[in-house]
Amino acid sequence: MEIEIKKCEWNDNSIDAVVELSRKWESEDATFGYCANDQNDLIGSDLVAAYLGDEMVGYLFGKCIVLQEAIAPIEKGKKCFEIGEIYVTEKYRSKGIGQALFKFIENYYKQKADYITLSTATKNYKSILHFYIEKMGMTFWSAKLFKEIK
Repeated sequence: MEIEIKKCEWNDNSIDAVVELSRKWESEDATFGYCANDQNDLIGSDLVAAYLGDEMVGYLFGKCIVLQEAIAPIEKGKKCFEIGEIYVTEKYRSKGIGQALFKFIENYYKQKADYITLSTATKNYKSILHFYIEKMGMTFWSAKLFKEIK
């Protein structure tokens, strides 16, 4: 399996492919409140995609921002690449594609940002914590939990 990670441009067909993959993600019902993207959701984002031949099997997009206010562990004025979404199709999960997408962004922003940040609303927190903390070396900072009262 030869996966290629590419930075996408707005003038290629990758935006439509991301929108289609986000519809698949929505149908999985794996994330609280997730709604599929349309092209407008991606405007201004940096987008990288994982391809197996001509088929897009995953993507990551986000934006680089300068913090206008400090957030607990990060000082005001620091540059952060905020991951908006990272997704790999179910068939290709646990094959290193998510890691490859993350590492591509990490290397791309190495000289342009101080941090990578993200928020998640996954229903599978154990998998997400394993991926981001144990595999990608991120640090846990915050959590918002809920329980429905019945």
